[in-house]
Amino acid sequence: MRTIQWFPGHMAKARREATEKMNLVDIVLELVDARLPESSRNPMINEIIGNKPRIIVLNKMDMADPAITDFWVKYYQEQGIKAVAIDAQHNKGLNKLQSLCRELMSDYFEKRLAQGVKPRPIRLMILGIPNVGKSTLINRFVGKNQAITGNKPGVTKAQRWLKIGKDFELLDTPGILWPKFEDPEVGLKLAASGAIKDQLLALDDIALYLLGFMKRFYHQALLKRYAITESDLQNLSLSDLLILLTEKNGFGDDYTQMSQRMIYEYRENNLGQMTLDRPIREVTNA
Repeated sequence: MRTIQWFPGHMAKARREATEKMNLVDIVLELVDARLPESSRNPMINEIIGNKPRIIVLNKMDMADPAITDFWVKYYQEQGIKAVAIDAQHNKGLNKLQSLCRELMSDYFEKRLAQGVKPRPIRLMILGIPNVGKSTLINRFVGKNQAITGNKPGVTKAQRWLKIGKDFELLDTPGILWPKFEDPEVGLKLAASGAIKDQLLALDDIALYLLGFMKRFYHQALLKRYAITESDLQNLSLSDLLILLTEKNGFGDDYTQMSQRMIYEYRENNLGQMTLDRPIREVTNA
């Protein structure tokens, strides 16, 4: 599979502007997709953030495997990085996120208070790749539709400051994707989630990846959703399985339509709670 390269001019500009504004903020919220927390982390963000305090925010936890989400939160915390899982769409976990922000800044504001300096709002910046839910999170934070939302990458186009009550100010930025994906599997995961445009990969490649992943880790959900048998799952190749599903779902021999349907159902959480990034070690106490 070819290496995917995609770095539009507006993303280069977003990276530059985020770097320039970094000295204006107290905390960076690194927003990732809970279904693929590692694959949706942009390695360039480390360069942009530097030593600035950060919180990794695993959004869309309602769509991810809860046990695996718990693992990733603990894993990041073991690395010395604050982390929290949220469901911005349904306003879950936001209070905990704000509490973590206050905790990170408590020492700083206590020192300022001791010097007679009145506390000011905590200044936040949200960084993340496209389509991980930044606009939805902002809308929930602010309490009204301040940011345009949409189920496609690249909705947010420019930087702006938003007030969140009396305690926070937030600098919104467009999603920043990295120039290319060295690991083809990362590209497939991002394509499946909708973080990159569907045109960059063949739909059947994405569907075959999802089929193979579900066969290995969530095969009961696969059997239930598409009414196939254990024998089908064990005896058919992934390609033949996709063809069978195409026929069973009334698409004749048009497996592209079946591929599109499977990707859509994954994105809409109709296939069940699934996490594509598996733990790097055995999950314990999850």
